[in-house]
Amino acid sequence: MPVLVTGATGLVGNSLVRQLVAAGHPVRVLTRTPGSVAAQRFPAGVEVVAGDFDRPAGLAPALRGVDRMHLVAMGGALRYGAEILAAAADAGVRRVTHLGHDDPSRGDDDPMERDHRVLHRAIERSGLEFTHVFPGEFMGNTREWAASVRAESVVRAPFGGWRSALVHEDDIAAVLAAALTADGHEGVTYRPTGPVPVTRREVVRALGAALGREVRFVELTPEQARAHWAGTYPAEVVEWFLEMGNHLDGNAWVSPDVERVTGRPGRTYEEWAVTHADEFR
Repeated sequence: MPVLVTGATGLVGNSLVRQLVAAGHPVRVLTRTPGSVAAQRFPAGVEVVAGDFDRPAGLAPALRGVDRMHLVAMGGALRYGAEILAAAADAGVRRVTHLGHDDPSRGDDDPMERDHRVLHRAIERSGLEFTHVFPGEFMGNTREWAASVRAESVVRAPFGGWRSALVHEDDIAAVLAAALTADGHEGVTYRPTGPVPVTRREVVRALGAALGREVRFVELTPEQARAHWAGTYPAEVVEWFLEMGNHLDGNAWVSPDVERVTGRPGRTYEEWAVTHADEFR
């Protein structure tokens, strides 16, 4: 039976599709636009089907014949999570992995947390076997620096001393793949991170080393960062980033989950930078 993957055009979802296919599992991808260019970048044999989480009643054809599903907490999944899960259960899905977000330091009244926690509870009450995966900061997020690195060999960002155990998207996907295809992960919450915390300045140096040239770090003030990120992130997300920056060790915790689940240490940012260097040239 195919594994249904949602969010498959994202960094983690695309890696998950590739890893499942490489391991010999049939994969079905759900997308609102199956004819798009992005939907054609999957490995041979991947089935691409139409579906929209904003219209849960129309998901039955995509769910037919599926017993495992990967769910990404975004868009319609946050608005109609209970309906989507009910449709999945009715179709015979028995296992779901959930790539989402959870900040234990914030209450349910926080707008960044409220919708996510409603989805968490819907998953846990769905009757499906579930695994929550709440990763740390993605290494792939540093792609936002690509244009300035290509043009000027410069990264502009606040909080150069901010330490974060950045996690490789392929490691997140490996944890998800294990939870989807192997037993023993039911009812578990994983919080994958990278193997070592690094500061923003250290990340920029590693990127420069991978490129073979110096890349300068220019530290922005909070006000400059607001202007820099305007139009890229919603205002509440920008304020969340800036608030986190007041705690320079806020994301420095290293989780054992990648090695615990996959049997190997997580990949470092240096490895990520070498693999993706051409995107910054």
